[in-house]
Amino acid sequence: MFQNLYPDEDADSAYEIDYQSYYDRGYRGILFDVDNTLVEHDQPVTLVAIALFQKLKEIGFKTCIISNNKDERVRPLADALESDYVYKAGKPSAKGYLKGMEQMGTTPETTFFIGDQIFTDIWGANRAHVHSILVKQIAQHEEIQIVLKRYLEKIVLAGYHHRKKTA
Repeated sequence: MFQNLYPDEDADSAYEIDYQSYYDRGYRGILFDVDNTLVEHDQPVTLVAIALFQKLKEIGFKTCIISNNKDERVRPLADALESDYVYKAGKPSAKGYLKGMEQMGTTPETTFFIGDQIFTDIWGANRAHVHSILVKQIAQHEEIQIVLKRYLEKIVLAGYHHRKKTA
């Protein structure tokens, strides 16, 4: 019933993924959500995020941050991470994902996405036919509309985890 909302994979954190294994499988571009995926909501870039993006460049990845936020929020983070970016991406529309891939020069087959929300991040990646990885949110304190969505996400995740166990 909710399969179009299920991620292809899940991980505890964007910082604990074996990126080299994805490169070895032919992936060349990574689309990232920002808030609560790479940094806490409305917080500046961290040294950990900078180190991750330096490592990704060394491996050979191109990166692009896609966010529904405004340019003034996304640009400073992308600049600090030396990454392409798409602001006001319109997630869950596929438009921002496609624009990010165009900027990186990648395709859905050579790109994967990492984000922390099902109804925007994962659904949008799936609509763009991009491999999707759901990570746990960094911070537990979030805006009220996101808190409410998290309750609905629990229903979807229950189905996802059940399918994962029986697969």
